[in-house]
Amino acid sequence: MFNSLSDSLDNTFRKLRGLGHISEKNISDSLSEIRIALLEADVEFGVAKSFIAKVKEKSVGVEVLKSIKPGEQIVKIFHDELAALLGGDQAPLDLNPPARILICGLNGAGKTTTSAKLALRLKKEGRRPLLVACDLYRPAAIDQLATLAKQIDVPVYTPDASETDVVKVARDALAWAEKENGTVILFDTAGRQEIDEKLVAELKRLHDFVKPKETLLVADAATGQQAVSVAQHFDQAVGITGIILTKLDGDARGGAALSMRSVTGKPIKFAGEGEKLDQLFEFHPDRMADRILGMGDIVGMVEQVADKINEQDAMRSMKRMQEGKFDFTDFLDQMRMLQKLGPLEGLLGMMPGFSKIKKQIPAGAMDPKRLKRTEAIVLSMTPDERRRPEIIKGSRRQRIAAGSGTSLPEVNTLLKQFGEMRKMMKSPGKMRDMMKMMGGGSGGGLGGMMKGLGGKFPF
Repeated sequence: MFNSLSDSLDNTFRKLRGLGHISEKNISDSLSEIRIALLEADVEFGVAKSFIAKVKEKSVGVEVLKSIKPGEQIVKIFHDELAALLGGDQAPLDLNPPARILICGLNGAGKTTTSAKLALRLKKEGRRPLLVACDLYRPAAIDQLATLAKQIDVPVYTPDASETDVVKVARDALAWAEKENGTVILFDTAGRQEIDEKLVAELKRLHDFVKPKETLLVADAATGQQAVSVAQHFDQAVGITGIILTKLDGDARGGAALSMRSVTGKPIKFAGEGEKLDQLFEFHPDRMADRILGMGDIVGMVEQVADKINEQDAMRSMKRMQEGKFDFTDFLDQMRMLQKLGPLEGLLGMMPGFSKIKKQIPAGAMDPKRLKRTEAIVLSMTPDERRRPEIIKGSRRQRIAAGSGTSLPEVNTLLKQFGEMRKMMKSPGKMRDMMKMMGGGSGGGLGGMMKGLGGKFPF
């Protein structure tokens, strides 16, 4: 998300940094460009206007205009104001007993999936979540929640298909929950294509009965200003305590995220960035501000990797690389680790400077289908061929291509790239250079790393 906004801001700030002297006119012109970029990103007009006014007020001070690097100072001011606009500090859930969470929102926003995602997250934190199906209108909604609950191994209360009284469902569910010994109860409620009186009245009745500690609105970030309007309506109806933004990985504008906190006064607590049930993350305003300004989110990236990668397996692979023993079996393990991390573009997008070099990466280089084809080639090799790829000659290559459903040129390319990679791993000097580039040394950080590798890594 925020791709177009990030690009526009990058262009504007690059101009500011390039100026030796900055005047109030320079600032006004730049902020005019930023205001247009915010509006094009679907930020609510009043929010954009107020935000620009605050940045301008702080940017025209004497200490900024006469500083050694005024352009950098203004970028810092913009970053801090952006983090404040998004909510300042991360807002945790109130899970004091009785911990009850009401999940609400319109159809299509992802309420049911988000309920399961949040339950899984709470389970990983050591809590005992319970799910309750309160959507009595949408066909198969109860079955969907039951299926998701089974996938994450969380108990779920499912009412009879003929039930129409949502308060009765909640009453029965609370009695059931006492026997299940859960510590957090999540109620997945009904939605509509648009807000109507019947939906609001039912939600109020349920809310008054359950008395939840948290009432979380699930909002689709891709709907732009409509999501902001929806947030206002639900807040007026039941008093939401927080927002979960979904589909942040699919919307290039993302202005709803910048508007919601300001318009509703309620914090964005979580963000969904993918379809997998483990892809729900705490929303940290300062980190999101970093990402929008192309500064990356290293902390967030490390958290995601640490949650999905076995540290011992990763260390074993690193040791084999250092010893020059890395083979196709190790490579297969590495690919499967990558697949656990979800879309590579989303993960790499958290690295500083990635947005600037994204266009230099060959089309399809991060396509999950490409990883699958590479995996098929390796799986078509015999154990001996994986250990000693140098023995894979003509007839073996043809057999591997046929067995993997790929072409001979694809097999040849993989073997060539793998050979080059092994040579580099056996060269201490080249490995040091690669590590230096990854650390942002003279190679230019991520950009230098991508160029320095020269496409030698076959994934």
